[in-house]
Amino acid sequence: MTGKGGAGKSTVAAALAVAAARRGLRAIVVEVATRDDVSRALGGEEALRDREVELAWGVHHTSVDPEAAMREYLLDQLPSRSLAALLGHSRTFAYLTAATPGMRELLTIGKVWELAQEDRRTAGAEPYDLVILDAPATGHGVAVLSAPRTFAQAARVGRVARQASRIDALVSDPERTAVVAVARPEEMPVNETLQLRRELRDAIGLPVSLAVVNRLLPSRLSAAEARALATHAAHVGGASSIAVDAALRRHRRAKAERAQLARLRRGLDCPVVSMRELLHPALDAHAIRTLSGELERVL
Repeated sequence: MTGKGGAGKSTVAAALAVAAARRGLRAIVVEVATRDDVSRALGGEEALRDREVELAWGVHHTSVDPEAAMREYLLDQLPSRSLAALLGHSRTFAYLTAATPGMRELLTIGKVWELAQEDRRTAGAEPYDLVILDAPATGHGVAVLSAPRTFAQAARVGRVARQASRIDALVSDPERTAVVAVARPEEMPVNETLQLRRELRDAIGLPVSLAVVNRLLPSRLSAAEARALATHAAHVGGASSIAVDAALRRHRRAKAERAQLARLRRGLDCPVVSMRELLHPALDAHAIRTLSGELERVL
């Protein structure tokens, strides 16, 4: 999942995971940088770094910390646990990895890749049927997906090259990896989504598989009804006029949102679905379940 910040990626990720679990799939939502928006929405405790926990309705959740992912990678790659621990807690080594362009992105997508493997690194851990990455905003999301190819091409030989190539093989395979773009029905988010399509194609050759337009206002008035209300508002005043003006403003906003939705559909060659705006004071499990039902009907 990727898209402009504030588009509702976490909401859609949670709704998709609930829909998948309802169909009997073992699904997990992965957030990055120890975020726990999905965990909180589905009634879980505060996210624990790199701990896989089961939330409501069979949905699993984890939050990837790149530093913890690095320590796990060292344990897997080095012959000695003491050497792995030494490097993992070395301040100099931490500075070097932090200064390496794309390293945090590679560690993040590497952990996501591991969750889908039959042979998990964690003893006794089972693979997931569906791994949903609640990725960073659009530009950074592409960087996360393209990091394995960048490292594989730079290293060419050795363990890093082999591992990066294996991750890239999964990430760049449209049969196994789908990019879902989430956008608000507004000009800038739609522009970013159309740009995302080009960036994905150029970086790793992946298409946008699905676009979800989030928080679409319902269109409650026909054009004729809006004209009649506007005529009425011109001849009345007071509280009635205020209410009519509010209804007409909402109608104009809904009309503008549908124009952006149509523009997105013209610009993409993938399904574009919409999710209505819910009048919930906060994102919670009930709202997620409602949206998951809507999403499941259109997929």
